[in-house]
Amino acid sequence: MAHRFLSSPNRSSARFAFIFTVSLSCTYLCYSIIFCRSTIMTNQGYEGKRCSPSKNAGGKKLLGKLDNCASLEVRSAARRGSSDVREQSKAPASSGSHWADMKLRNMSVAQKYGNKKLPNALIVGVKKGGTRAVLEFIRIHPDVRALGTEPHFFDRNYDRGLDWYRGLMPRTLDSQITLEKTPSYFVTREAPRRISSMSHETKLIVVVRNPVTRAISDYTQTLSKKPDIPTFEELAFKNKSLGLVDSSWNAIRIGMYILHLENWLQYFRLSQMHFVSGERLITDPAGEMGRVQDFLGLKRIITDKHFYFNRTKGFPCLKKPESSSQPRCLGKSKGRTHVQIEQEVIEQLQEFYRPFNIKFFETVGQDFKWE
Repeated sequence: MAHRFLSSPNRSSARFAFIFTVSLSCTYLCYSIIFCRSTIMTNQGYEGKRCSPSKNAGGKKLLGKLDNCASLEVRSAARRGSSDVREQSKAPASSGSHWADMKLRNMSVAQKYGNKKLPNALIVGVKKGGTRAVLEFIRIHPDVRALGTEPHFFDRNYDRGLDWYRGLMPRTLDSQITLEKTPSYFVTREAPRRISSMSHETKLIVVVRNPVTRAISDYTQTLSKKPDIPTFEELAFKNKSLGLVDSSWNAIRIGMYILHLENWLQYFRLSQMHFVSGERLITDPAGEMGRVQDFLGLKRIITDKHFYFNRTKGFPCLKKPESSSQPRCLGKSKGRTHVQIEQEVIEQLQEFYRPFNIKFFETVGQDFKWE
């Protein structure tokens, strides 16, 4: 009978132990729910911040971690900006501002964590074809980092070595393309072999233009620097009355595109080369740059929303980013009024270039319609 009846003190102790156990379990359960919710919110909102690299990490391990962090930062930024992109599509004045922000963010990350690498792609020609426009237009893509000046490595500075050349390049992440432009490469005999020695997989961009218009533009630029040079007709012809063109004159020789292309095809596949129409670059810059982005394996971010036509200069300019008070047009040397050339001279030069043009069109599989 004694075990059926607990004394009052024993019953109180048992009740206290039961209540204490239940309270402790509830407290732990609430804490777990709050902690998990906080962790999920932190992971969603601060992907980039949880990747702080350890100063004691090994070289390869650290670089791998930095690349992952940069990728997370870019993806997180893209998600944060998705609603902004939809709003910008409704407001032309601010179009592209999200991608401008993305470009600045990628540049900042690349400068901090990136490496200087040899270029993946080159704009190799041609002079006065529109190479500067292509460079400036493609540079607004967040996955492209380009050297602004012409290094002339493969034609004038090759003896300085690849380390010197690499040192000129901007810092890039593994996901970004390194690009440089030197239009004289296309007509330099040694350039294809030298570039191929650097990398067999280099992508090559060639901006071509009606060779007659290109020659006149070339002469106009030279005339602005040397006003005392002979006339265009004197330089272009050995005998104008007989229609004998002087193909040794550099302004004429550059436009014989097929002769230079044959040299490049000894070292590169045609599929590694992309030909941009200088004429379409003026009339449809978004279309031409869309094809350039496709060739480079990039998402088509540069669209018609980025351009407006400058009637004074006669070619398209980039709309101003929100961080700038001015639109981005090419320099004063671009869009210069050409010297006036007699129609007879133009027709003679068209006749001279015709067989070269036809063979060039057949080789690249594209008719540029220069007649």
